[in-house]
Amino acid sequence: MTDRKGGCLCGAVRYELKAEPRGIAICHCTHCRRQSGSLFSFNLVIRETDYRQSGETAVFIDTGDSGQPVHRHFCAACGSPILAKTALMPGKVVVKAGTLDSTDGLQPQIEIYTDHAVPWLAPVAGTTRFAQNA
Repeated sequence: MTDRKGGCLCGAVRYELKAEPRGIAICHCTHCRRQSGSLFSFNLVIRETDYRQSGETAVFIDTGDSGQPVHRHFCAACGSPILAKTALMPGKVVVKAGTLDSTDGLQPQIEIYTDHAVPWLAPVAGTTRFAQNA
C-alpha cells in the first residue's frame, strides 16, 4: 500500500493514512449532508493508530442517531471537515475522503442512511445500501 495523504483547503491541516481503510462508505444522513455542504459524505474508516496528523483541528460535538456523541474535527482556518470520531467505533476515525490528495483506487462498499438520499441520485454501482446505519 502507498500511504495516502490529504489535508484541508488552506493547508493548515495535513494527514497521512498508514494503512488501507477498514471500510469505505457513503453517508446520506442529514448531519453528514450539512457538515459536508453536499448531498452525501464519502468516508474512510481507519484505525486511529494508522492516522497521523499535523496541524490542529477544531471540534464540534454532534449527537448521532444513536444518541452518542460524534466529535467532528475540522480546520478552524478554512472550515474543511477532516474526520469524525464516534463512541460507537472506539479506536477508529472516519476520514472525509474528499480531503485526500487522491481518491484513486477507492470504491465505496456501502451507502448508509439511504432513506435520506435525494430521490434523483442513483445508487453507486457495487455498493450495498442500507436505509439507516449498517
